[in-house]
Order: sequence, then structure tokens, then C-alpha cells
Amino acid sequence: MAFFQFWRARTTINPHRPESATTLVTSGVYAWTRNPMYLGLSLLLLGWAINLGTLTPLVLAPLFIPLIRHVQIRPEEHALRARFGEDYARYCQRVNRWLGRTRSTAA
Repeated sequence: MAFFQFWRARTTINPHRPESATTLVTSGVYAWTRNPMYLGLSLLLLGWAINLGTLTPLVLAPLFIPLIRHVQIRPEEHALRARFGEDYARYCQRVNRWLGRTRSTAA
């Protein structure tokens, strides 16, 4: 769904080139999470670890979240903040990084 939203908005899906984004996608699944693809990967890794039924993958799967946050998400957020400015800042105030909407700041 996230890929389709990027395709429909005619913007890049390449996580290594967030500065080339032409549109800030904030609707659909992006109204509930700023990182639906990374959230999906996290859940997939956790499910895979559970399916294997051994302790090692179950312990290692949660390490994906801080790793992807440090290596990929923070640089993406920096690039999007530079590209979209206040629009991105308002979006970050409305939608959590991982899941859920924040309280409205509008009076």
C-alpha cells in the first residue's frame, strides 16, 4: 500500500535518495505511521523469528528497530525536513514515527 501511494504521487520510493522526493505523502497508511515499510519489515522479522521457534532470532529481531532508526530513518527525516520544511514538521507533529496519530496541536 505504501509503495502504491508513492507511485500514485509520482515520487521516489528509493530510501537512499529521500532528497529527490517530489511530494510529501501524508494520507492513507501514512496518516497512521511515518514509516509503514519499516514497520512492516519489523513485524515480518518478528513473525519470522517466532516461526523459527528458536531464541536467537527472537532476541535479534528487536535490534532491527534501533538499527534502522539510526542508519536509515534519521537520515531520511533530515532530508525530508530540509526538502519540505514546515509541512514535514507539521506532519511529524500529527503522526508518530512508528504507529499512531498524536494529539492535534490545533486550537
